[in-house]
Amino acid sequence: MIASLPETTLILDGEVTIFGEHLISRFEWLRHGARESLSTPRIYMVFDVLQVGNQDLRCEPLQTRRKVLEGLLQGQRLLLPARRLSGSGVEAWREVEERGYEGLVAKDESSLYIGGRTLSWLKVKQAEHRLSDRGFQQH
Repeated sequence: MIASLPETTLILDGEVTIFGEHLISRFEWLRHGARESLSTPRIYMVFDVLQVGNQDLRCEPLQTRRKVLEGLLQGQRLLLPARRLSGSGVEAWREVEERGYEGLVAKDESSLYIGGRTLSWLKVKQAEHRLSDRGFQQH
């Protein structure tokens, strides 16, 4: 998969997953050895690109890195950029609930790449939270 890309030096940040019905990623099927994972092709979901050739992209804003990533992965079948949802957090969360996604990671488009968790992004799993008129509530 990655070897088919034109760049000889490439650093990507992502995770292997499989998809269930309605093309929804199911990371937990791989983690827990679900039977569905045996017959489903593995897809590398790419969240970010850190380096292309000699160009270190970690100091570029996410918005720029995302454009580079989408260009690199255009036409790939087993390498996909992570889905982008609505710009509004409330609208994005409704989409997560409606489509049955596992959750979302909200990132500041102007943020630089920093390994590990930072204050510029927030990971929310659907099983842990629900949307109310006042914001996110813990179950």
